Amino acid sequence: MKLHHKIFAGLLIGLAIGAISRLPGAEAFRRAVIACEPIGAAFIRLITMVVIPLVVASLFVGVASLGDVRRLGRIGGRTLLYFLVTTVVASGIGLALALAAGLGTGVRADQPAGAQGVEPTPGLAQMLVNMLPQNPVASAAQGDLMPLIIAVCIFGAAATMAQSEGRRTVLAFFEGIYELSMIVIGWMMRLAPAAVLVLIASVVARSGADLLQGLLLFVLTVLAALAIHLVVLLALLRFAAGIGIPTFFTAVSDALLLAFSTASSSVALPVSMAAARTRLHLSNEVVGFVLPSGTTLNKNGAAIYKSVTAVFLAHLYGVPLGPIQLVTIVVTSTTAAFAGAGVPGSSLVTTLVVLDAIGLGPRASAGIALVAGVDRPLDMCRTLVNTIGNLVGAAWIDATEGRRRRARM
Repeated sequence: MKLHHKIFAGLLIGLAIGAISRLPGAEAFRRAVIACEPIGAAFIRLITMVVIPLVVASLFVGVASLGDVRRLGRIGGRTLLYFLVTTVVASGIGLALALAAGLGTGVRADQPAGAQGVEPTPGLAQMLVNMLPQNPVASAAQGDLMPLIIAVCIFGAAATMAQSEGRRTVLAFFEGIYELSMIVIGWMMRLAPAAVLVLIASVVARSGADLLQGLLLFVLTVLAALAIHLVVLLALLRFAAGIGIPTFFTAVSDALLLAFSTASSSVALPVSMAAARTRLHLSNEVVGFVLPSGTTLNKNGAAIYKSVTAVFLAHLYGVPLGPIQLVTIVVTSTTAAFAGAGVPGSSLVTTLVVLDAIGLGPRASAGIALVAGVDRPLDMCRTLVNTIGNLVGAAWIDATEGRRRRARM
């Protein structure tokens, strides 16, 4: 049985076990299922261990192998343009659907007791400054990939201009690190089916269906917006990148199932990169730049979630939404999505940026506490969309580079 079939079987079995644990009289079984959750957490920690060395090695080798530093600027420009446009589109879809559904209107909710505020997220200018590398080692230790990516790009670009033997030595070193990382990933992925089973079972055992009551329309609106944006991405994949949709899903199914079950695009990054290189046959330079950068920046699913949540909570607490507020939701949802991390639950915290921007004030953290109960299943779905968006972006950029190469020839 292929790996992605095993992962999917683990997903189905986990759903069944979690559902059984919610049956009346199965409290002891439910506690046992939840007690197994550290097994899944251990798997996430092990595969996350590979992210930093893989990102550094693959990105450095990809940049240093370009031969022309100007080419990095072209790939980087297209990548950032893709990230910006798709994230703005995602925010707009979430906003339009939430308004059309009248989300939060006519609903009353008590303010959760003991809701705590959090430190405000830095503004756009400070966020841009924070992206610049000051101490790449510290950034890597904190899991902040963007400064690390920029630092690696700078040193990789410098390597394209170096002519000494040292350049070849350093390049060979990072090629070795990449090869070792892929071997470790192979070991870790043998554990993926069992880990996915445990993670899904524990999520279902903890939440059940009760948490969806009262927030059902909110959940359905987020899912519908994610589905609409997914159609947009797949249309881009088919007509702009020239890749068939069945071919795409067959090639990257293991990465998508891993992203969905763990709710972490960072955890799925090594598998996504391997699938893009070996089964979609995308170039190393595009994969090595687009996918690590996308894990840090490109979170279309998170942008949708923030827009829908902002409309829902604004209506819930009686905050008027005029044209200025609607534009603010799109802009801040896009910015906050860029600022988040590719790990479970990060989007919930950065959503506070959007809620504060539209005037929810002290009710912002209370609103976050209200939707936190249904965040995990939605986090899994939006992470899936985030990962698909990154892979589609890599496919499109690789196609444009291929057309440019053919035009030259």
